[in-house]
Amino acid sequence: MQAVALGLLLLAAAVYALTFGQDGALGYVNAAAEASMVGAVADWFAVTALFRHPLGLPIPHTALIPRRKQQLGRSLESFVTENFLTAEIVRDRVLDAEPARRAGTWIGRPENAARVVRRAAPTLARGLDGLQEDEVRAIVEQAVLPRLANESLAPVVGHVLERVLDDRAHTVVVDLVIVETHDWLVDNADTVTELVTDRLPEWSPRFVERGVSRRVYREFVRFVAEIRDDPHHRARAAADELLRRLARDLQHDPRTRARADELKRRILAGRAAADAATSLTLSVREALTAALRDERGALQERASVLLADLGARLLADDALRARVDERTAEAVTSLVDTYGAELTTVITHTIDQWDGDEAARRLELMVGRDLQFIRINGTVVGGLAGLLIHALSELL
Repeated sequence: MQAVALGLLLLAAAVYALTFGQDGALGYVNAAAEASMVGAVADWFAVTALFRHPLGLPIPHTALIPRRKQQLGRSLESFVTENFLTAEIVRDRVLDAEPARRAGTWIGRPENAARVVRRAAPTLARGLDGLQEDEVRAIVEQAVLPRLANESLAPVVGHVLERVLDDRAHTVVVDLVIVETHDWLVDNADTVTELVTDRLPEWSPRFVERGVSRRVYREFVRFVAEIRDDPHHRARAAADELLRRLARDLQHDPRTRARADELKRRILAGRAAADAATSLTLSVREALTAALRDERGALQERASVLLADLGARLLADDALRARVDERTAEAVTSLVDTYGAELTTVITHTIDQWDGDEAARRLELMVGRDLQFIRINGTVVGGLAGLLIHALSELL
């Protein structure tokens, strides 16, 4: 583009030289060529003066960018901050972009959901695998257990227990305990009778001890069998009533709540609680790590299905999509309000690191074609203006 602009200037100079001193129609051509040269040289000077001294001459008010690059950087930073990184502009732009719809459309495709899970799972696995036992123990002992010890969990436990009793969800556990107890009694008759015998007075005759022990054992087995076979047995009802009273007291009785909290604190203060919590956390970590690394495992497959379902729900639920867009806009706006001014300081910092000539060269290369068009336009417009002025002069 520099060659084109220079070529037009040389062409205007050649036409001017060939038509110098001519009258008539060639006089008009000569005047246009003369004005074209003036326009070309004037715009060359204007363009060059932005970036360097024309012809190396230290003419005042030239080489503006090398001399004022710091001011240029600050002005550009202020311009970007005030006109682009404002909360209103960013918020409107985020809402117009409809991130929830775009995300839902993309992750709603099963192959894309699976792709996200495949990419994220190894990263999560590496993060979990990086947790060492001493780090886990420190978190458990310094953060988790003290927080649990200070929190009153009795009302929560009582509420959960009450809901379990209302839904009859505990019957499965009760049935399992009773069945296992009955089976153990059947398989360990000698052990039970010996325990009963040991509790009898030492002066009782041997045959009496054996008879009593066997009788107690048979009655106990029969009693447990009755409880097992009768869903409405009075023992079940008594146990339910006991649990319901406990749930009510845990929520509303200050003495019961205080005793439960004290028991919880004693348990958590022991070394066994920290050991158990650490061991459980490490076991969960190992299981999750192995599941995350298994690309064909159930965890990744289920996560992919859930992610695809989330995408479909985002597309189908207008209210959910609006909430997600609103929360996204709020998050981005908060980031802009907090860090927007710091982000734009990279402009000033980067330009300050350039020397003057480098700053001028980078900016000239960025807008170079447009600057050369200014020279070309100056040549053409100057020629037309010279032609018009010469015509008016001849007319007058």
